[in-house]
Amino acid sequence: MTSVHRNGVDLVSAAKKDCEGGRVRPETEGGGKLRLIFEGRFDSQSTGRLWPEVAQLLSQSKPKHLTVDAKRVDYCDGAAIALLLWLRRQQEKNKGEFAIEGLREEFVRLMEMLEPQAVEHARKKLGFVRGIVEGLGGVAVNLCRDLYAQITFTGEITAALCRVMIRPRTMRWKDAFIVAESAGANAFGIVSLIGFLFGLILAFQAAIPMREFGAEIFVADLVSLSLFRVMGPLLTAIILAARSGSAFAAELGTMKVNEEIDALTTMGLNPVRFLAVTRVTAAMVVTPLLAVFANLFGLLGAGGVMVSLGFAPVTYFNQVVAAVDVGDFFGGLVKAVVFGLLVGSIGCLRGLQTGAGSRAVGTSATRAVVSGIVLIVIAEGVFAVLFYFLGI
Repeated sequence: MTSVHRNGVDLVSAAKKDCEGGRVRPETEGGGKLRLIFEGRFDSQSTGRLWPEVAQLLSQSKPKHLTVDAKRVDYCDGAAIALLLWLRRQQEKNKGEFAIEGLREEFVRLMEMLEPQAVEHARKKLGFVRGIVEGLGGVAVNLCRDLYAQITFTGEITAALCRVMIRPRTMRWKDAFIVAESAGANAFGIVSLIGFLFGLILAFQAAIPMREFGAEIFVADLVSLSLFRVMGPLLTAIILAARSGSAFAAELGTMKVNEEIDALTTMGLNPVRFLAVTRVTAAMVVTPLLAVFANLFGLLGAGGVMVSLGFAPVTYFNQVVAAVDVGDFFGGLVKAVVFGLLVGSIGCLRGLQTGAGSRAVGTSATRAVVSGIVLIVIAEGVFAVLFYFLGI
């Protein structure tokens, strides 16, 4: 065995001089064999200094069989393991043999952890976990941004409505009546039909358990209270969210895509005051009126069921009058006004948030319906808790 020299310089002496920690002592053997003796402490600093020397030695000698003697290695970190893995990969590329002798058990485990297959597997697991975390984070960020946009728009629409109350002439009443006709009068048929069917179904469903106690007459109480306090305004608001809220979003979204809203802004007109106020005002006015008709037709549907059960119409009428008071009626109307505000506001907001392209209009309409129904249900829950504590 002889020491290897390069340009008249002993590689061992150069390694000792350049590296204060670990060192590499090469020994050549016959038959194209090369042994690299690793000694001392191999950390990122010493490995970084020795790596170019080892790489140049390997490229010059191109051994058929490379052996790394690691019996005298005191410390080995990730950088040294990377050097060992690199040596093995170079031998595989050169179609040579590679072996490591005397490497301590803890360093062998570290080497197994840093194997390309193990790293790729860990990377896939980390990518899956990170994908879940990033997805949840994205949902949270979008939710916060949407909440901020809704709060900002609520402030704008509230200020605009207060301005209209102070100066009614600033309101475009002609457009408001047109919107009220489209969102209110044209929705009368579907609201009445749904109210009638719901009252009929609710009465039939309530009559089944009431019959076991001989209390079918109290079906009138259940249906009337349910309609006036909860279901009448709620059904009306959900129908308007699906029908009128999506229409608001589609109209304003189309204007946004056609750059009409940008033109209004360029002319100094506030889109919220010019477009949204009329629609929100119309929705707030027609929703309680439609809720009244939904209640009326719901009572008619339930009355038909009561008559079929053998009760006289006057008996059913007197039972409803005794069960429902003025507070129930006006409580439902207050809910309907708030629901109309939510439907109109969220429809206009989604329309003004429309992006580029015709597909964005459909997306805005869908978001308006979903957001409107969610907000309506949340508001109903708030009203339920509030009315409970107020004793209404």
